[in-house]
Amino acid sequence: MREDGYGSGTILLSFLLGGVVGAGLALLIAPQSGAETRRKIKDIADDVKERTNKYIDETREKVAGAVDEGKEYYEEKKSLIKSAIEAGKEAYEKEKEKFAKG
Repeated sequence: MREDGYGSGTILLSFLLGGVVGAGLALLIAPQSGAETRRKIKDIADDVKERTNKYIDETREKVAGAVDEGKEYYEEKKSLIKSAIEAGKEAYEKEKEKFAKG
């Protein structure tokens, strides 16, 4: 995330939407038949849909990867904490035995 609050996804989406609006205006202004205009609009819409789906898939993969990394990190730290607790219990028991004998 950038300091100004806009992530790369927001910026990419803004460019995509700007492109669609610009292309739509160009189609409305250009002199051509209705069928030709509809075909061009459909082509642009299909292209935007394809790019959006690709962006969504990439984002989904990144999120899944981050979740997996988070789970691995959690499991690793959980294991370390468990080991530290066990070591602490053992040290406590040894000190307790020393105190009882002494």
